[in-house]
Amino acid sequence: MNDRVILTTAQKALKINLNSEIYGTFAEIGAGQETVREFFRAGAASGTIAKAMSAYDKAFSDDIYGIEEDNRYVTESRLRKMLKHEYNLIEKRLDRNLHPDKTYFAYANTVATINFAKTFKGHGWMGIRFQTEASKETNDIIIHFRLGENEAKHQQETVGRLGTNLIFGAYNYYDDPKFFLSTLYDNIDKDAIEIDLINFSGPDFDSVDNRLMSLQLIKNGYTEAVIFGPEGNNLLPAELLYKKHVLAMRGSFRPVTRVNMDMIKRGYDLFANDKKVNPDRTVVLWEITLNNLLADGELDEQDFLDRAEILCSLGQTVLISNYQEYYKLVDYFGRFSKKRQGLVMGVNNLSELFNEKYYRDLQGGILEAFGRIFSKDLKILVYPFQENENDKIARKEDAEIHPRFRPIIDYLNFHNRIIDIEEFDEDVKNIFSREVLRKIRCGEEGWESCLPQYVDRVIKEKELFGYSPKNP
Repeated sequence: MNDRVILTTAQKALKINLNSEIYGTFAEIGAGQETVREFFRAGAASGTIAKAMSAYDKAFSDDIYGIEEDNRYVTESRLRKMLKHEYNLIEKRLDRNLHPDKTYFAYANTVATINFAKTFKGHGWMGIRFQTEASKETNDIIIHFRLGENEAKHQQETVGRLGTNLIFGAYNYYDDPKFFLSTLYDNIDKDAIEIDLINFSGPDFDSVDNRLMSLQLIKNGYTEAVIFGPEGNNLLPAELLYKKHVLAMRGSFRPVTRVNMDMIKRGYDLFANDKKVNPDRTVVLWEITLNNLLADGELDEQDFLDRAEILCSLGQTVLISNYQEYYKLVDYFGRFSKKRQGLVMGVNNLSELFNEKYYRDLQGGILEAFGRIFSKDLKILVYPFQENENDKIARKEDAEIHPRFRPIIDYLNFHNRIIDIEEFDEDVKNIFSREVLRKIRCGEEGWESCLPQYVDRVIKEKELFGYSPKNP
């Protein structure tokens, strides 16, 4: 499949139209009926399209699909209502006895394109509910995308191509979700659109882990960051983080240790007590960078899933990003919220923050990076570090920073932008993830006590991180 010939959008639409077993409806709101247009233009559409519609007026839309409590229409909730309503109509209105071999589908999208002032680029939701066999239950594929082009006409055309790729891929590549993902940008420039969420569900996707699919979005260059929740489903960053305080902690979490839990707990307590922070409007994220997931240049998917399994079992929300540099991470949060943000890090991470090598691509170097970081309402909360039992406990002032950058950290300290986490659990200060991982893999005793409660049980039951009951 890697050497496949990429079909044009028209060719894909025609192939679907000529397949006598595929039949369904199109419902599109907001950006015009751009996807169904591709199928009409391709020819032979009567064999595929049972109905095409656009409930553009809100009153009509509400009457058909129901009222949205938040009065927003470009949402996942609206998309799912559209898919459910339209698919139910297919089953209700089409006599299965007359179409015994047809696989039904309902395709829908709800899209807001760029505004007149060009201050809002636009975004949308798109999905398909479909059968792979006439006798089987349906599957759903749900996508969220952000539009990048500067003309509404071009955005609409891109939506049409993406919708066609989605429908074609759903029927032709459903048995290979990774490959399916790689086809979504056929005939689309990557700068034209960003796909930042995808969720698969249904009998044909029982073995699909949506967390792994979200990782593929980053690996394929479709987006720079994805978020998934404790249940393993991908979450829309714009909805989760909108006008929220964000407290994030970066790490390998390989595995999560009691130190990690103490860091986030102490950091959260300090952050939540800030007068400018509303704890009820705060999102806590455990961040893993893509670079951290690469082993010898290759993505170790099982290792990623092992870490995800533990974090989800602890009820945590996980951010996977391609932001090795902290200033890019802070910029990312700033896309969704202007409220106070926080980063929890160890003393070693603080030292790395001042490492010039991360800022060589910036014209203004480290000064530009720090200008971007601290132009936001950001606090860095520094967790203490102790390498050996007899060593001094290192604090923020002990970070290894080149003398010429000392005025920067002095300035930030003076303005209370970098804060020590004073209290910590003395019992966990000498726990290191790399040593715990080594013990798990070698079958050595004592690693269980280094982990949060129940995590050792999850590792043993699911044999994560190379654990084997057969190890000596």
